[in-house]
Amino acid sequence: MGSLVGETETRTRQALAIADAMAPSLVFVDEIDKALSGVQSGGRSDGGVSSRLFGSLLSWLSDRTSDVFVIATCNDISSLPPEFARAERWDAVFFLDLPSTREKSAIWDLYISQYGLDPAQRRPMDRSWTGTEIRACCRLARLLDLSLVEAARQIVPVAATAAEAVERLRTWASGRCLSGEAPGLYHRPGGEEPGMTSGRTGRRVGRDGPSAN
Repeated sequence: MGSLVGETETRTRQALAIADAMAPSLVFVDEIDKALSGVQSGGRSDGGVSSRLFGSLLSWLSDRTSDVFVIATCNDISSLPPEFARAERWDAVFFLDLPSTREKSAIWDLYISQYGLDPAQRRPMDRSWTGTEIRACCRLARLLDLSLVEAARQIVPVAATAAEAVERLRTWASGRCLSGEAPGLYHRPGGEEPGMTSGRTGRRVGRDGPSAN
């Protein structure tokens, strides 16, 4: 974003031109919903600068012929206009839910090794934890010379502090996004339709009666 009239649009075109000139290349945009946060307000708050920036990006995503692969992360894609995620602009839109037990085990191993902790010690209950909470627990255990279980008492997972927001994102993504964990569409845990495959488990639910569980 620039302070002068037209500067933001010029910078946007220059950045996209550089990406094209560097092809083959990979462009990674972290938290793109924050970068485009002014789009929904139209021209009411910034004179239409964000809308023009957004339009330039959409045109480039659709029309580029250069060998540039674009990856973007987004905490809340529902806050962006629907045309942003349509086909031909993105090859796929994935939803990454909270990590599974297997994934969290790998994350524990990574940070226990990184912080030089005892790998044999008991690990705390990590239900609804993300990788960030696991890292914070290991860092606290190292800094305060605590066991992982003791350090975990100081951790409140975001899935608890923002439970409503997490559930809202799951509901929005269910049936709209591909699962980041298993092949096929993502389906909210506990909200699968009969005969559909859950993106979290990959297990098919039968139509003729309750599951074996």
